[in-house]
Amino acid sequence: MTGAPTTAPVRTGRPAAPSSTGLTLLALAVAGMVVSVQQTLVIPLLPQLMHRFDASVTAVTWVFTASLLAGAVATPLLTRFGDMYGKKRMILLALVLLLAGSVICALSGSLPVLIAGRALQGVSSAMIPLAIGMIRDTFPRERVTTAIGVVSATMGVGGSIGMIVTGLIADRTSSHHPVFWIAAGLAAAGLVLVAVSARDVGARAGGRPDAGGALLLAAWLVCLLLAISQGNAWGWTSGGVLGLFAASAVLCAIWAVVETRVREPLVRLNLLAGARSLSANLASALLGFSMFAAFTLISGFVQSPSAKVGYGLDGSVLDVGLYMLPSTVTMLVFSALAGRIAGRIGPAHTLAIGSAFAAISYLWLALSNSHGYDVLAFSAIQGIGFGVAYAALGTLAVQHVPMDQSGIASGINSLVRTTGGSVAGAVTASILAGRVIAGTKVPTLGAYELCFWIVAGGAALAAVVAVAHGLRHPHERADAPAA
Repeated sequence: MTGAPTTAPVRTGRPAAPSSTGLTLLALAVAGMVVSVQQTLVIPLLPQLMHRFDASVTAVTWVFTASLLAGAVATPLLTRFGDMYGKKRMILLALVLLLAGSVICALSGSLPVLIAGRALQGVSSAMIPLAIGMIRDTFPRERVTTAIGVVSATMGVGGSIGMIVTGLIADRTSSHHPVFWIAAGLAAAGLVLVAVSARDVGARAGGRPDAGGALLLAAWLVCLLLAISQGNAWGWTSGGVLGLFAASAVLCAIWAVVETRVREPLVRLNLLAGARSLSANLASALLGFSMFAAFTLISGFVQSPSAKVGYGLDGSVLDVGLYMLPSTVTMLVFSALAGRIAGRIGPAHTLAIGSAFAAISYLWLALSNSHGYDVLAFSAIQGIGFGVAYAALGTLAVQHVPMDQSGIASGINSLVRTTGGSVAGAVTASILAGRVIAGTKVPTLGAYELCFWIVAGGAALAAVVAVAHGLRHPHERADAPAA
């Protein structure tokens, strides 16, 4: 079977009035920021958690990995269910699970309980692609790219805020509980705001859940991301890692066959690797690689003691967040301007411009990194790049698909971005661990600079992919109707 829908899409309401679109955007932006905060909130806490629970690096890494895996599995599922049953319902579900996970983490007294709570928090990663789908359903076409840009910008803004919040608390207590109580309070506020303000007026595809496809998708994603995240700890040539990669490949092949044969597939494969989807997804993976690397590399670099290792800024966890504030400001400003740019030159070329700025920011650090103003300049340029790029990418991922598939199309794009971020963590960790100062486990300055060059190359490659897409589809514009 071809997987064509067998039921007509059902309209859930009338198009939203202009006044209600503003409230919807506010609710979705706040909720997106809350979700982004939880993604980086825990990164600076990992060294403290090792001492608190007397656990190894590998064990504590699961505090981050569990959230990543849960988000990767939940994103395509919830976004597909959003197309079927309503995006607002799934957004509320994601925020409820974020709230529950935050409370569990705040009450946790052992590492397994903390990891379980983090897994529940990770499900909320589906919120941003669901929000992008809702924006496409709700907003006038000429405002879609700008609105998507505002919500997409929350990924970087929330990440910086998460670093600052953790830094403020880490300076006053060694307990991880206050951080997660704050996350719970933010999740509750976002939940109420979305419930009261957001309107779901999009078409619903209906149909039945593809249970077999969901299980197979979850299985091969877990194998793939587990292999990537544990490659350094277990060894890239170990039987466990190679076995996981092999299992992922086999399960993925079986899943692809199943999805082409069922009447109502969870994922239509043309949304993953179709002629117009592949370039958007490849660019998303490359930008995810670049953005995730920023949080991990900058955190370590800023906190490095210059007197002992010859580089770094002797900063605290709080300083890391403060150095990233220029990125927060420029990302907000330029994500709002991205709609106008895309309206003139199309989302593909707009994506290329944003990716080029992101590449320039990393080149700056690769060439000049000895002063605080170098990191501030990097942060400001990076914010311009990702503010423009993610706004255009959100539009590019969904503009060519039917309205009742916008949620899953955005979800797949988010999934490959998560995978790109996982690869970034593995690659940069491998380089930093392999190039250390003699007699220590501290990375050399050359190791950091090599990482900056590699990440700049990833962003530059995303620009090339975007330009190629624009040349192949020269008539695409941000307000073009769906195919």
